[in-house]
Amino acid sequence: MLTIDITGAEVLGPQGFHRDGLSLGDGVIADAPVGRSVDLSGFRVLPGIVDVHGDGFERHLAPRRGAMKQMAEGLIAAEAELAANGITTGVLAQFVSWEGGLRGMEFADQVFTAIRDTAGGLVTDLRPQLRFETHLLDNYAGLPARIAEWGVSYVVFNDHLPHARLAEGRKPPRLVGQALKAQRNPEVHFQMLLDLHARRAEVPVALDTLCAELDRMGVQMGSHDDHTAEARAAWRARGVKVSEFPETLDAAEAASGAGDVVILGAPNLVRGGSHKGNVSALDVVSMGMADAVASDYHYPSPRRAALMLARSGVMDFAAAWSLVSAGPARALGLDDRGVLQAGKRADLVVLDSADRVAMTVSGGRVSYLSGDIAARLVA
Repeated sequence: MLTIDITGAEVLGPQGFHRDGLSLGDGVIADAPVGRSVDLSGFRVLPGIVDVHGDGFERHLAPRRGAMKQMAEGLIAAEAELAANGITTGVLAQFVSWEGGLRGMEFADQVFTAIRDTAGGLVTDLRPQLRFETHLLDNYAGLPARIAEWGVSYVVFNDHLPHARLAEGRKPPRLVGQALKAQRNPEVHFQMLLDLHARRAEVPVALDTLCAELDRMGVQMGSHDDHTAEARAAWRARGVKVSEFPETLDAAEAASGAGDVVILGAPNLVRGGSHKGNVSALDVVSMGMADAVASDYHYPSPRRAALMLARSGVMDFAAAWSLVSAGPARALGLDDRGVLQAGKRADLVVLDSADRVAMTVSGGRVSYLSGDIAARLVA
């Protein structure tokens, strides 16, 4: 672990930027100098990014069909990308879905087992999240036991079935490609979708029971892609207090107004809008309803989103950066990180004059180092 006194840099503290220096020792922010000075003049030191939801790791674990044998090596590669983008805590969101293949139960078991067995040996704090498709009714009974076995403490519910088309008996777009990816006959795949849709009336009561059990286990729960205020209220009644990527302003307002945690996708902010035509994340942020911004599918985006919000004047730098650090830390119930304050974890990212990541430190250990800053650190 680093034991250093950072001097000369602009440091983002709880009250904004200062040049009073920052000391690290024993994996935490020290309350007094520790004795070895490192001059980081020209750099900015910020709280490490807490990525509350990301599935960009999929391409490392399964770079192509059939190349999925070395999960540990894939996680090491994913961690390198996280660290290179200033992420010190990363929530890895893995599906269990009717889509099968890389989003099926068998693959999820491999992923969660690898995270459980590998993450402790990495520098970045990697945490698993289960994204569960609500209409997989046959999986409900055994799911709490699997969640406990995997060490998953965060579950998010989705419903991505194309209900409108299925109600008309029509095949959804891209069905053949989707079926082949799951190694299913397309007609068998289509019939499975119809069968899942036909049991939709059973889902609410099954969810009530499942959510109550997960709540007893202390599992945090969220809903994904809330579309209406009524749907958000139904989730809240089950103890599901996180709203990930609400699709409409009504859903976002309902979540925020009730004190639920609202998480937005950083790519939506960087793009200036949703690629699916949903509510603009920028509008939700501008209205003060966002608690956290997540990478979603692109790890560089949280840093870029926070910088964009600050540069555009939507909010000051400290508030913008809080959406990718303190905000998501609070959303996860992690009160030991998210701000550069004495006693907190030594989780930080150092940006150069062009706002590129020069160094990332997680728990006092360097996870990424690039460029001129390396010479200063080892001098």
